[in-house]
Amino acid sequence: MTTKKKFNIRDYFKNRSVKQFSLFFMIAFVFLIISKLSNDYKQTIKLKVNLINVENEILIENDSANFIYAYVEAKGFSLLPLIFQNYKELVVDSKTDVSKKSDYFKFDVQKHKFLIENQLSNAYNLISVLPDTLLIAYATRASKLVPVSLKKEVNYAVGYDLKENFTFNIDSVKIVGATSEVNKIDSVVTEALIMNDVKNDILNTVKLDISSFENIEVFPKEVKVSGKVARFTEGIVEVPITISNQPQDIIINYFPKTVNVAYYVDLEYYNAIKASDFKVACDYADLVAQQTYLVPKVIKKPDFVKHVNIKQKRIEFIKL
Repeated sequence: MTTKKKFNIRDYFKNRSVKQFSLFFMIAFVFLIISKLSNDYKQTIKLKVNLINVENEILIENDSANFIYAYVEAKGFSLLPLIFQNYKELVVDSKTDVSKKSDYFKFDVQKHKFLIENQLSNAYNLISVLPDTLLIAYATRASKLVPVSLKKEVNYAVGYDLKENFTFNIDSVKIVGATSEVNKIDSVVTEALIMNDVKNDILNTVKLDISSFENIEVFPKEVKVSGKVARFTEGIVEVPITISNQPQDIIINYFPKTVNVAYYVDLEYYNAIKASDFKVACDYADLVAQQTYLVPKVIKKPDFVKHVNIKQKRIEFIKL
């Protein structure tokens, strides 16, 4: 009795001739695809207009509608990427490539065919474009310049301090938004500059904090802050006291006649400090009823001196 052998697909594919046929088939298929992609095709492609160098106050409206259509001839290889993204980007400069009207930019498409050809590259042969003119609508927002103030938590190493004031690389920043919101803002604060044990000059970039503002943009969004750090030392000078706003019909005698003023100064200027650089006064107009002492205040000091402190807090007096 003859036994019929059962067909096994695994054994079939293990057959050498089948493997060779499959390999040749795949190679032929690849060559077919390459051949097709090497052919020239004519196709209409979408170009999304990306307007650059636009003023901060301008807000482009309905950006999704800013397309032009280019009828091109190109190899299949060049058109293949459009399967994954159905448009290419066309960069248009708002300063040189368009004319600005009251509420729209006018882009003369036909006049700028060379711009389109340059950005499409040699892989595309531009046949025609539509429309002839593209109108890009925009709205204008309110804007103004405001100063920047620094929020800081800076701790210096012992014997060091900031030599002068912190400075920014720009005097002001532009805020842009609705008129009602822009009018409320007089300055913009930075995010906190946090530094510890500082001994060297400071040069940092800090972002601007507009988290408390609604629908407001700021340009630029960060500033550079700098400050010179130097070695400081403490000095003490004895300064005579003057009385201001004393009534002509009142004569007083006060004690002491001088006070010691402690100050913190850049080591470079320490030897240049003189007592005459300071002035201490007691304002008689600050007296309250039954008060028998005056309060001394430093009303003059060199600009480079910091942390002035008067050791004597009260000046006793009697009326004569």
